[in-house]
Amino acid sequence: MPTILSRDPQETLALGRQWGEQALAGWVIGLGGELGAGKTQLAKGLAWGLGITARVHSPTFAIVHEYAGGRLLLVHLDLYRLETPAALSSAGLEDYLYAPPGVVVIEWFDRWEAAGMRPPAGPLRRVWIETGGPDERRIHYEDSGP
Repeated sequence: MPTILSRDPQETLALGRQWGEQALAGWVIGLGGELGAGKTQLAKGLAWGLGITARVHSPTFAIVHEYAGGRLLLVHLDLYRLETPAALSSAGLEDYLYAPPGVVVIEWFDRWEAAGMRPPAGPLRRVWIETGGPDERRIHYEDSGP
């Protein structure tokens, strides 16, 4: 499993940008890590790499934000407030994972997996962000799917 060391938020942003430039329609990127680990920073970089100029922020309260205007649509999900399998199931998020309209990035993806929900249909990049200090992050990722 590849690991990338990020020494500041700008490096995390740059990694997201690189992934956004490489992204293909149907990609799902599931992010895990504690609060403040850099999940939203990585999502901002993805948007930048897709050519999206809108301000990207965490959809913690809205659960879903869609960003158009780039090479592909970016759908940004945040599962933090969906703590039970019933809440996840009733949120109506399945279409985003099983028929992604562009690139889907999901914060707190581990909640989806822990609830026993069906994995995404297409390519999935699971990302774990570990904090190593005030600004240092170890970003591990693994690709699976077609």
